[in-house]
Amino acid sequence: MRPAFSVLFLTTLIGSGQGLLIALVTAQFFFVIGAGKGGESGAFYAVGSALALVLLGLGLVASFFHLANPQRGWRAAARWRTSWLSREVILIPAVCGLTLLYAGVHWLDWRPVLVVFANGKALDLPMAVGFAAAAVSLLLFVCTGMIYACVKFIRQWASIWTVVNYLLMGLASGFALAAAYAGLMDSVLRDFLVADALALTLLGMATRLYQIRRNGHARLRSSLKTAIGTHHPQIRQITQGFMGQSFNTIEFTAPGGAETIRGLTVFFTLAGFAAPSLLLAVSLGGTGAMLLVVAALCQYGGLLAERWVFFAAGNHVQNLYYQAKA
Repeated sequence: MRPAFSVLFLTTLIGSGQGLLIALVTAQFFFVIGAGKGGESGAFYAVGSALALVLLGLGLVASFFHLANPQRGWRAAARWRTSWLSREVILIPAVCGLTLLYAGVHWLDWRPVLVVFANGKALDLPMAVGFAAAAVSLLLFVCTGMIYACVKFIRQWASIWTVVNYLLMGLASGFALAAAYAGLMDSVLRDFLVADALALTLLGMATRLYQIRRNGHARLRSSLKTAIGTHHPQIRQITQGFMGQSFNTIEFTAPGGAETIRGLTVFFTLAGFAAPSLLLAVSLGGTGAMLLVVAALCQYGGLLAERWVFFAAGNHVQNLYYQAKA
C-alpha cells in the first residue's frame, strides 16, 4: 500500500497524546492512591495534559489533509454501528474533551472527594476524570487498530497483533514523553515514568518484530487463479493490463519496493526501540533530562518510519492481478 503522510502523523501524534495522558493518570494513581505517597502539584498534571491535548489537536489537523472533501468529514461518524473508523471519529473528540477537563480541574485545584473507601483512601474528582479519560483513550487505541485489523484481504494487517502493537507503541511513546516532561520539571515521578517507558518500549519492540516475522511466513488465501477466476494449471502473466499508470498501480503499491521496506524496518527498530531503550536505561536513576528528551524525539522519528513500513508492507490482494508491469 502507498502510505499517506497525513495518516502517519495522525496515528503517531494522537497515539503519543493518548499515551501521555494515560501516563499522567497512571502516575497520579500510583503515587496518590496506590502507593499512598506524595505526588505532584495540580499544575504539573495540568501542563502535561495540555501537552497531550496539543498532540491530539495536531493529529486532528493532520487528518484533514487526508480528506477529499473536508467539509463532509462529519459524515464519517454516521456509521458507528458497523464502522471502526466511525467509532474512532466519535472517540477522538471525547478524549480531547476529557483531557481538557482533566487539565482544568487540576489547574483550578478543584478536588472534591467523591468516594471514600474502607481502607481510608479517597477518590477525588481529578482522579475520577483521569480514569474516564484513560479508559476512553484505551478504547480509542482499539478502534484505531481495528480499522486496519478488520481488513481481511490484507494479510499483514488482519491480525490482533495490529491492535496490540499500535497500543504498545502509543503507550511507549507517551510514557517516554511523560518521562522527558517529568525530567525537565525535576519531578518525583521521573524514575517511575522512565521505568514504565523502558518496559513498554522493549515489549513493543518484541511484539512488533514478532509480527514482522509472522507476516513473512503468512500465506495469501488468494492466488492468480482466483484473481482472474480460472482454474487452468499454468498461468503466466506477461503484462499489467495498463499501458500507463492508474489508481490501482499507484495507491496499492509501496514506493521503493521491498528493499526500501527492509531498510526502513532496520531503521525504525533502531531509532524507535533500541536507541530509546538504551537512553532510557542509562537515564534511569539519574538526574539529567536531556537524555530523556532525546529518547522521546528519537522514538517518535522511529515510529513515523514504523508507520510508513506498516502501510507499505500491506500487500493488497488486487496486486495479484496487477503484479507484472507492462
